Amino acid sequence: MKSEMEILEAYMGPVYQNGIFLPTKLPAQIIPDLRVQNMDQKSGNNLPEVLFLSSYPPRICGIATYSQDLIMALKNKFGASFTVKVCALESGKRNYTYPDEVQYVLNTSNSKGFFDLARSINRNARIKVVVIQHEFGFYQKQGLAFQQLLNEIKKPVIVVFHTVIPKPDDSFKNAVKLIADSVGAIIVMTQHAAGLLTEVYGVTAEKISVIAHGTHLVPHLSKVLLKEKYGLGGRKVLSTFGLLSSGKSIETTLRALPAIIKDCSDVVFLIIGKTHPEVVKAEGEKYRKMLKDLVIELKLKDHVKFINSYLALPELLEYLQLTDIYLFTTNDPNQAVSGTFAYAMSCGCPIISTPIPHAKEFLTKDTGIIFDYLDSEQMARSVILLLNDEPLRKNLSVNTLQKIVSTSWENSAVEHAILFGKRSGGEIAIHYDLPGIKLDHIKNMTTKTGYIQFSKINQPDVESGYTLDDNARALIALCRHYELTAEEGDLDTMKTYLAFIEYCQQPDGNLLNYVDQEGKFTEQNYVVNLDDSNGRTVWALGYILSKRTLLPKEFSAKAKIIFTRALPYFETIHSPRAMAFALKGLYYYGIDKKSSKTILLAEKLANRLVGMYKHESSEKWLWYESYLTYANSVLPEAMLCAWLLTGHSEYRDIARESFDFLLNSIYSERGIEVISNRNWLIRGERKGEYGEQPIDVANTIISLSRFYDVFKEPEYLNKLIIAFNWFLGNNRLHQIVYNPCTGGCYDGMEETHVNLNQGAESTISYLLARLTIEKYSLLISPHNEKSPNDRKLAS
Repeated sequence: MKSEMEILEAYMGPVYQNGIFLPTKLPAQIIPDLRVQNMDQKSGNNLPEVLFLSSYPPRICGIATYSQDLIMALKNKFGASFTVKVCALESGKRNYTYPDEVQYVLNTSNSKGFFDLARSINRNARIKVVVIQHEFGFYQKQGLAFQQLLNEIKKPVIVVFHTVIPKPDDSFKNAVKLIADSVGAIIVMTQHAAGLLTEVYGVTAEKISVIAHGTHLVPHLSKVLLKEKYGLGGRKVLSTFGLLSSGKSIETTLRALPAIIKDCSDVVFLIIGKTHPEVVKAEGEKYRKMLKDLVIELKLKDHVKFINSYLALPELLEYLQLTDIYLFTTNDPNQAVSGTFAYAMSCGCPIISTPIPHAKEFLTKDTGIIFDYLDSEQMARSVILLLNDEPLRKNLSVNTLQKIVSTSWENSAVEHAILFGKRSGGEIAIHYDLPGIKLDHIKNMTTKTGYIQFSKINQPDVESGYTLDDNARALIALCRHYELTAEEGDLDTMKTYLAFIEYCQQPDGNLLNYVDQEGKFTEQNYVVNLDDSNGRTVWALGYILSKRTLLPKEFSAKAKIIFTRALPYFETIHSPRAMAFALKGLYYYGIDKKSSKTILLAEKLANRLVGMYKHESSEKWLWYESYLTYANSVLPEAMLCAWLLTGHSEYRDIARESFDFLLNSIYSERGIEVISNRNWLIRGERKGEYGEQPIDVANTIISLSRFYDVFKEPEYLNKLIIAFNWFLGNNRLHQIVYNPCTGGCYDGMEETHVNLNQGAESTISYLLARLTIEKYSLLISPHNEKSPNDRKLAS
């Protein structure tokens, strides 16, 4: 059995300093080559720390960018759980000016700093987890010092392997195994890499987590407008980006271009990015000059554009969004993953790629095309195929977005945070930070007619028309937003929604639900039950009327007319959810203006629900029907509203009994899993496992808020927090359902993915949930020293 020293010598060669071979234990008296930066243990809060060892901007390096993007996502989502600090790795003394999160700077070209770094980590009681972004190039000629660093650190260590070579020699394999044996957890970015670690390197599978390379959420702007912005109007755009080096094999594309141009004369190829700094240091701009010479030789000057710049992220993402086909041409089969490839997928680029593992896992016939290394003819055929088939390109784009959305930096942050919590031994408790309230998507989906029903990704689908349901919910959401912010623009938007509701009301008082893009009522109104949409509208109008003193008089005047005309419709209906929504509207209306007529109607509706409950409930089934379907929580909430309005204690008792039964049916140790829209929960049968929709989670949150406000039971607030965190990634898939980039909400959570479309129902439901939890934001803060009991609820 070889010793650690022998293994490391075999891989890195003997390590000498001042003519003396370094011993296996670095002596403490060595003067450290470690620069401490911004280190003030007394400043800030007392949150636990996660320390990243990585290259870091302004150093220009793919892993540096990767770490910065990940850390930004972690801060945005889990800033109340832990802080993130960085030990920036430098090769030689560069004296970069780093951002505040950089606490240490380690010169990896000198072995003296490694031991001191380990000692500093061990002495810092706030550091609970150490994350090492690993690439062997970082520790060139310092393999022994790096291994000793791992041995010395007394905190949980997670190493992220950015490269896993498929056919290592024995010395390399043993070096990897030594690293793996020295840490508690390993992250890789592809299943292929995980398989190599277990099958080739003998690493136990339990130690490995696969967390895909993160990608940016983008707003998916108009390709036509972006091309005009960058002077590329009317062109078919091919692009590639990243730090230039010969390994990029961009010449493969240049040699394919003559054939492509012959078929598609409007093509332009963008080569985006500066030359890699290490390449510049070693050989200057030799590779870029070779590419430019080849452009001249092949007469491609009018079809190739070099963008010799390290673009800011927003500009880079816009270039990728205007791209018609992204070309990834690396000639290195050992390259496991590519950040540039991931970024292109996040922008919906159809991709043609060489067969690196990352590409083979993500590209299928439905998401892209793979071609052989260095094969320009094969590439040309693939490009021509896609350029001549716009429907195919669009289909690839949509499929690509669907496949890549799970890898957003927000989802990566969730996966990392869960791992930090596990590896810290309970020292890091995960709290999801509340995102800011954002109306961008709602405003984008609202026309002068009303709120558009559906969207394609985040782009309004005007052809889908409008519904009463959506505009009624939107009216409540914007009113609540106005209560919170007093933004004058909300009133204009509310006028639009209220006018739409008025338009939908018929002479007999009932309201139609479906309106096409031309403003005409559709045939759906005469074949679909409209009770629920009428009930939701009464809820919305009642809510508006409860805000008489806040809103302009014209709002309450118009709402009162529609509300009064709509009530007779409910004298004869027996649809449970329609009655429940109407009861909520009657409750709101009666907050400061009770009348015998509304009380009598409320009692009539509540008594119908009581009758249903008594008919269907049993010792083990405390419900109004023989199944749980959609919008379940509105039924017990309506009974609670009926009690608040009338004072009949029977309503209160049934409300609590049925609500607690529902909560027991949808909550478990995994969190909240609402009833599937694919399979209702029939009495005596098992609940469906997927098909969860935002509207049901939001309804549950609204009802939990009502029950907490009335009964002040901490468990209701605790469940409310759990339910809201479902939108933020605390769900079965560990994926975000709310999109913080657009302000929209995905339409549902399926078996393996979220539905990318961000339609009216889901987005408004999220906003209602977000506005509901806002009033508890101080109460549930994990660092609210004034209420330690309530702080415990958020954990």
